[in-house]
Amino acid sequence: MQTRVARLHAARDLRVETADVAAPGPGQVLLRMAAGGICGSDLHYYQDGGFGPVRVREPIISGHEASGRIEALGEGAAGPAPGTLVAVNPSQPCGDCDYCRRGQPIHCLDMQFMGSAMRLPHAQGMFRDLLVVPAAQVHAFPAGTTPAEAACAEPLAVCLHAVAQATDLVGDLAGLRVMVTGAGPIGLLVLAAVRQAGARDVIVTDLADAALDRARAMGAAATINVATDADALEPLTDGKGQVDLIFDCSAAAPALRTAFAAIRPRGTIIQVGVTGDMTIPLNALVGKEITWRGSQRFHAEFADAVRLIGSRAIDVRPIISHSLPLERAAEAFDLAGDRSTACKVQLTFAD
Repeated sequence: MQTRVARLHAARDLRVETADVAAPGPGQVLLRMAAGGICGSDLHYYQDGGFGPVRVREPIISGHEASGRIEALGEGAAGPAPGTLVAVNPSQPCGDCDYCRRGQPIHCLDMQFMGSAMRLPHAQGMFRDLLVVPAAQVHAFPAGTTPAEAACAEPLAVCLHAVAQATDLVGDLAGLRVMVTGAGPIGLLVLAAVRQAGARDVIVTDLADAALDRARAMGAAATINVATDADALEPLTDGKGQVDLIFDCSAAAPALRTAFAAIRPRGTIIQVGVTGDMTIPLNALVGKEITWRGSQRFHAEFADAVRLIGSRAIDVRPIISHSLPLERAAEAFDLAGDRSTACKVQLTFAD
């Protein structure tokens, strides 16, 4: 068999090509892909050839957030019935390294994460018509879920893990004043996840009105455009800070400075966004005794994301702004880089 793939050769060099597909082996399933979302890391690979020390060093099939339908089961595969809509968990920890044995598979020393250029050879991704994966990596959705919704399981899992990091540190979120910096797809899904966890007084900041419109649609109590109304941030910095918990989803230096100014003494900042090295306000970190914790990827939260999307306890549809067919992959990536009009841009396949 053959399939079309979206393969990135270098920055701005994304080609739709043809590749061979093997029949599913024992314990594997063959998927006919349906929808795949363009993530921030995909965009960094496309625009800049990577981010920080992670660089594209060989051709890589993009994509790590996608849905498809079961086409066929390999021998002994305990997968859903053919035709079932599923999301693919792109995370493949080894299960045997020191961190896996400690119950920290997110930090696996031999992690294979689909569509990632972190390792060499690169772990190939999901932007293709046909895909073979272990049956254990697919999670089924109930009837009525759309492929576009199902493809949001991976980014929602990232956000559920970030919220789990927060609740591990501060406990119940009900009654806390929470701020989310950056209203891209991850920021908006963090907003949805913190509201699911009980927070109601959630402030969202961004540079774009369109992003903030989506935040209000998803339940933000207040929004601030820091490009046009930066003065609105000032009350949040009174008395050493007025915010209990902040999720920084922007990884922008100005947003992080604002976070350190707005957080209360002994408040908590969860770092979700990533970038290269930057200067941090160390005096504020020490002087206000701030807890600043990073949050990477997910593990058990992937199944939680599938359940919440399938029940529409979290409605991801407002973040999906555009869908383009695979043959227009380069156009879709260019569109995803335009935050004035786009939020979550998805590719569609031969579903």
